[in-house]
This record gives sequence, structure tokens and C-alpha cells, in this order.
Amino acid sequence: MTSAADSSFDPARSGLARLNERSREIFRQIVESYLANGEAVGSRQVSRLLPTPLSSASVRNVMQDLEEIGLIYAPHTSAGRLPTELGLRFFVDALLELGDLGPGEREQIEAQARAAAPDRPLESVLGDAMSLLSGLTRGAGVVVTMKEDARLKHVEFVRIEPERALAVLVAEDGSVENRILHIPPLLPNSALVEAANFLNARIRGRTLAQARSEIEASQAAVERELGELTARVVDAGLASWVEAGSGGAQLIVRGQANLLQDLTAISDLERIRLLFADLETKKDVIDLLSRAEGGEGVRIFIGSENKLFSLSGSSMIAAPFHDERHRIVGVLGVIGPTRLNYARIVPMVDYTSKVVSRMLRGW
Repeated sequence: MTSAADSSFDPARSGLARLNERSREIFRQIVESYLANGEAVGSRQVSRLLPTPLSSASVRNVMQDLEEIGLIYAPHTSAGRLPTELGLRFFVDALLELGDLGPGEREQIEAQARAAAPDRPLESVLGDAMSLLSGLTRGAGVVVTMKEDARLKHVEFVRIEPERALAVLVAEDGSVENRILHIPPLLPNSALVEAANFLNARIRGRTLAQARSEIEASQAAVERELGELTARVVDAGLASWVEAGSGGAQLIVRGQANLLQDLTAISDLERIRLLFADLETKKDVIDLLSRAEGGEGVRIFIGSENKLFSLSGSSMIAAPFHDERHRIVGVLGVIGPTRLNYARIVPMVDYTSKVVSRMLRGW
């Protein structure tokens, strides 16, 4: 179900491959304690958690070994230990035991899909799904969809000032794009109507890329039929919609407020502030999500493994979803602190991506 995202260690060279069962169990207890409460754990506490009794002194010796190979660290002198990002990656790739969704969680996700109607905009449906996912995981739900595949339905141009017009593009899935165009000052309103009629006769059922390609291929004929000024409106409208697509990708984020829960220190608040700043850089979030298209199943990105989260120390769990032709048309996931409940959230993201895929195939 899961695949590593740019693992940054070599087990053979780092000493991880030489960890015995006792060392792995102590390391597991440190990580699971951190994921549960976000706090450092000391040798005495670990010794009480172990299934096989072990003295605090023996635990301390093992913890020192784990620290030397970079799996754990001490945030303060004489403090307990926390996992490093390398340690979290090792835990996720080698020790993580995935849970399973309960019937109630599956039903909630399925109900959200059943409530989606084909006449609702896809953006609205995915936004609702991300709101549900963020609520279930207490992280921020994110989704990126590829907009260039949307089939077009209708266009319209409306003058709002002497030299500006509103260009409205409606897709078959109900999504709407509005853009401001600069138009010649003496352009009559009839030219706007003519430009819209020309496009509406040619774009229905086509993608934006297809429509633009066909019209550009017959540019000379377009100018003969419409006249130079009206043809310029057609070109400007198509160009504005293509440019606004940011490479065809659209980002939806839901549930950022969940990230403000369970803050235990000023450092936590600063980390969340940095994460909010990360989420504002939509292009970087889209680029990161798009990396999850590289294979089937769930991918996990941890902390500074990617430049986006290098300051906030956050993690993302993401999975692609598919259309009726089994093409990847988007990626959804959850972003939160590195102490996300991976065992619970990985199957939840995986299941949600499969439900969204089934929904799209049904449409």
C-alpha cells in the first residue's frame, strides 16, 4: 500500500541493518510514544513499556546506540529522546504496522461519495471529501486536480468597462472560470457576442487544450470569418483561461484549523505558522502532490525530505485517484506535523482515493 518517498538513508551503511530485535523494540516504543503525545521519552518510561523487562541502564545503553546512528536525539540536556526525521523514515518504511478503518469511518467516506451528484462541480465534491478527510485525521486535507481534461460547455464575454471585459468559461462538470480581459476601446458589444457564439459552436465537449489547438490551427480562417478585432477577443479569452490554469493543476485545501489543536509549546505554534506559510505557496504544494503520481498506492513525505517542509517539519500522506479510463486525474492527501498517526491515516487516505476513483468512474 505504501511506498517510500525519497528515502534518504542506506540501511547497510547507517547501521540500521545491524539493529537487533531489542534495539528495534526500544526504538519502536520511543517513536510510538512520540506519535501519541509529541513528548520526549526517557529510559525509565521505555523500560516500563517494553514487553520483556529490561533495566533503565540497559535501555540507556541502547538509546545511546540509536542516537549514534541518527535515529533519535535529545532535544535538551538530560531530557528524554525523540525520533529524528531519519528515524521516522526508518519507522515508516520498516516497522510501521498499518491499522484498518472501522466500519463507521468507511461508512462516512462512502456516504460522502454517495451524496456527490454528477451535476455538482467536481471542485465542490472534492472540497467536501477533503473536509471530511481532514476532520477524520485532524490534519489539513489537500487535493490537486488536473483541469486541462475538463470538457467545455459554454463561454460568454461581458463588458464591464470600456476597455475591460469579463470572460466566463463553464465546463461540463459545472466548474466556472472568470477572467478579466483587456479589449480594444472601440470594440462594439456585438463583437463580444460574436466571439462567444463562434467559440460556443466549436468548444462544446472538447478540452481547453483541444479547443485552443483547433482554433489556432485555422487562425487565418478565424480572422476572415470574424474580423481582426473579434478574433483578438477569441485569442485573448482562450489565452487567459489556459494561463489561469497554472499548468492545468488546481489546489484545494480544507481543515487548516485542525492543525491548531493539541499545540503543547511555543515551538509548536511557530511550526504551524510556517506550515500555513507553506500552504500559501500553492505551486510548491501542487509540485509536491504531483510527485505522488509516480506510482500506485500511498506515498509518505516526511519533513526536510522535500524543500517545502524543510522549515515547518511537516509530513504529507498522499495517493492518486483515477477516472473511468484509469488515468490519474488528481492526488489527494493529508498534511500535518511529523507525528501524524501514520498507521491510521495511511489506510484512510488510500481508501478515500479508491472511493473518489469509483465515484469518478460512475460519473
